[in-house]
Amino acid sequence: MAKVRGLPLGTFLKQFSPENACLEYLAAQRWKEGYMCPKCGSRHGYRLRNGRYQCAQCRHQVSVTAGTVLHKTHLPLTKWFLAFYLVCVDKRGISALQLSRQLGMTYKSAWYLLKRIRAAMGQRDAKHQLEGVIEFDDAYFGGPVRGKKRGRGTEKAKVFVALSLDSHGNPCHLKMQVTPNLKQASVRKFAQAAFAENSVIRSDGYRSYIPALKGFSHEYKTYDPDSGLLHWLHILVSNAKAFISGTYHGLPKDNLQSYLDEFCFRFSRRSFGPALLNRLVLAIATSGRLN
Repeated sequence: MAKVRGLPLGTFLKQFSPENACLEYLAAQRWKEGYMCPKCGSRHGYRLRNGRYQCAQCRHQVSVTAGTVLHKTHLPLTKWFLAFYLVCVDKRGISALQLSRQLGMTYKSAWYLLKRIRAAMGQRDAKHQLEGVIEFDDAYFGGPVRGKKRGRGTEKAKVFVALSLDSHGNPCHLKMQVTPNLKQASVRKFAQAAFAENSVIRSDGYRSYIPALKGFSHEYKTYDPDSGLLHWLHILVSNAKAFISGTYHGLPKDNLQSYLDEFCFRFSRRSFGPALLNRLVLAIATSGRLN
C-alpha cells in the first residue's frame, strides 16, 4: 500500500480507542468555541452520561453527531474513527470492499460509511472559493462508447475542473464538479460558486467560457498541447482518473461526484501528513445531514 506520512496506528489506537475519547474529540471540532445549543443558542451546557449534551437554559438535548453526515448513526464512534483513519492512511484511498474486510462489516455497511465520509469532504470544500490565478477547463470521465462522439460532444460524464496556482505557478487547491452540459449558464453557475472575485481565469477559450466568465479577468487562447497551457490541470485530471480506476476499479457515473470530492479533498491537503485525520474529523463535525 502507498502509505502517506500519517499517524502511526499504535498512536491512533491509544488516542481514539475509548468511545469517550472519540466523542470528546468530535465535540471539540464541532464546537470550536465551546458548546452552543442548536435550539436557543445558549453557550451553557453539559454532557450527560449517555453522551448527549443538554442545554442548561432550555434543557434541549443533542448528540454530537446530530445534523451531520453521522446523523442517527447506530455505529460506535470508535468504528467511525477507525474508518476515518483507514481513509486517511493511504493516499490512494480505500474501497468499500477493503474497508469491509478491515472493519469486519458487510460491504453495504462499508459503502454507507464511505458515502458519508466523501459527502463531508465535498461539503467542506464547497465552502471555500479558489482565488488568484486559476486554470479552468472541462474533462470527460468514463469508458469509451463505440460509435459515439468524442471530445465535447461525448456522452461521457462532463466535469468542470478548476485549479488555483501559487505565486510560483505550482498547484494549490482543486475543484471538480460534474455538470450536465457545458452551456454558458452552467459555466457561470460553477464560476460564481467556485471562484473568488478578482481571480484571474486561464482557459482554452471555449465558446461558452468567454461570455460566461465576463465578470472575471479571463485570459484565454486556443489550446496547444506544446504550449504548456493548463499543464497542471491536465496532469491532475489524469491523476484523478487513475485514482478512481485504481482504487475503485471503474468510473461509475452515478457515484462519480463522490469520488471526485474525495480526490480534491486529498489533493488540496496533500501536505498535511498526520493532520489529514484532524481535517477529516473537522469536515465530519461541521457537515450537514444527508437526506
